[in-house]
Amino acid sequence: MAYRRTPAVQARLDAQREAVLQSAVGLLAERGYGGCTMAAVADRAGIATGSLYQHFSGKAELSVQLFRRVVTHEIDAVNAAVALRDTPRQRIAAVVETFAARALRAPRLAYALLVEPADAVVDEERLVFRRAFRDVIATEIAAAVASGELPEQDPVLTAAALVGAVGEALAGPLAAAPVAAAGPERGDGTTSSSTTSTTTSSSTTSTTSTTTSSSTTSGATRSDSTAVVPALVSFTLRALGGRDDSDA
Repeated sequence: MAYRRTPAVQARLDAQREAVLQSAVGLLAERGYGGCTMAAVADRAGIATGSLYQHFSGKAELSVQLFRRVVTHEIDAVNAAVALRDTPRQRIAAVVETFAARALRAPRLAYALLVEPADAVVDEERLVFRRAFRDVIATEIAAAVASGELPEQDPVLTAAALVGAVGEALAGPLAAAPVAAAGPERGDGTTSSSTTSTTTSSSTTSTTSTTTSSSTTSGATRSDSTAVVPALVSFTLRALGGRDDSDA
């Protein structure tokens, strides 16, 4: 006779699985896929590594479920922003604006979602992710074409091109941000610190120099990020063949 889990046991396992996924999301945002080892996720969730295999067959399956969890959250955020806009062009702008702004606010997480080397199964999920955003944009393009707001075009083809262009434009800033924010990672998963100076004077000088350099870099990054989002929105509206609001 096959063993049947009691409702209490199933509820405990469901709660544990949810805790594991939440822990994995936190690790992904901090360390990317490379830091989401089975051992690291189990440790963050407060369970034995062996217990993790009650929920996932291995890192590949965990990565897929983790990817779907985060992507669903991002798509929900985009759809919520789209629902607040009145016209198709405004809704298309909302997709790009929301997606890019959220990516730049959480660059390590966005880098993992979009471009970080990962298992082949994750790459397959990325295709699904891009198609989901493509379909949101394509729906609005079709509506704008039907109303005469945009010139005749293939909505799906244009939307796919826009998703690819936006992703490519964000790849550079996102790839640089994790290094600037976290620094090089040691084998234990913590970031390495600067070499300590041997004298008080040189330690003070080194600290001042590092702080100034870091502040300058951080300021440049914030400035660049502030400019990226409106530039991508403007590019999108122009690429559609419509008139950008900033046109004279």
